Amino acid sequence: MTGATDALPVADAWLGGRLSLRQSPRGAHRAGTDAVLLAASAGETASDLTVCDLGAGTGAVGLAVARACPQAQVMLVERDPEAASLARLNAQENGLASRVRVIEADVTAPGRERRAAGLLPDSIDLLLTNPPFFEPGRHRASPVAVRAAAHGFSAPGGLEAWLRTCADLVRPGGRLALIHRADALPACLDTLAGRFGGLQVTPVQPRAEAAAIRVLVSGVRGSRAPFTLAPALVLHGPDGRFTEQVAAMHRGEAASA
Repeated sequence: MTGATDALPVADAWLGGRLSLRQSPRGAHRAGTDAVLLAASAGETASDLTVCDLGAGTGAVGLAVARACPQAQVMLVERDPEAASLARLNAQENGLASRVRVIEADVTAPGRERRAAGLLPDSIDLLLTNPPFFEPGRHRASPVAVRAAAHGFSAPGGLEAWLRTCADLVRPGGRLALIHRADALPACLDTLAGRFGGLQVTPVQPRAEAAAIRVLVSGVRGSRAPFTLAPALVLHGPDGRFTEQVAAMHRGEAASA
C-alpha cells in the first residue's frame, strides 16, 4: 500500500469464509487465533451498540463483530497507515463500509491528541482490544518494523497507558474485553481495578494439562460486581487439533465463555 503500483495482498477467507480479509505480508503481524478468540468474546452483542476495535490492525476483530451484528456501528482504531488502509479496504470489500469507520490514531497518545483524532470519552458501548504484548527491553523485538510495533510498546508503561485509554473511551455501563499474555494478568487487573468491575478472567490453555498462555479479560465500567474466574478455554485436544469449541470459533459459529 506504499505506492500505486504495489500489488494488494491476496484476501484470506477468514472465519470460515464469513469475511474476506486482506492482511499485511508474511513477516508482519497477521490476525490469528488471538483475534478469533477476542471476536468470539463479544458474545451475543446487541445490534445497536457502538463497538470499538482498539489496535485493530487490518480490522479482523471489529469486522467480525460488524458481520455478526448487522446494525452495530464499528470503529477500527489503528496507528499504522498501511494497516489502516487495508482495514478500510476490508470494510469496503465485505460490504461493511457504511457501518465501519477507521481512525488512524496512537492509542497511548495524550488525551488531547486522541480526541482530536476522534476518540471521544464515554463514547463506546463495547471495546475489544489485543494490546501489544511487550514493554520495551523485555523481549527481542522483530527485525520487521511493523511487526515489532504491533507486538511491543515504544515506551515504558505502555500497557497501563493503553488500558487507561480504554477506560476513557468506554461509557459507564459499557463493556471491555481484551486478550493478553497470561503473565501480564496482574498488570492488567491492577490498571483495570477501580475503573471496571464484574471482571471475568478466562485462562486460555494450549492443552488441557498445560499452563495458560493467554487470558481473556472482560469487565463493565463502573460496575461493583465481584471478580469471576471462568473455566479455562482449551485450544487443542490430544490429537493436536483444535477442540470443537475453538474450531467453531474459527468458523465464526460460537462465542467464548
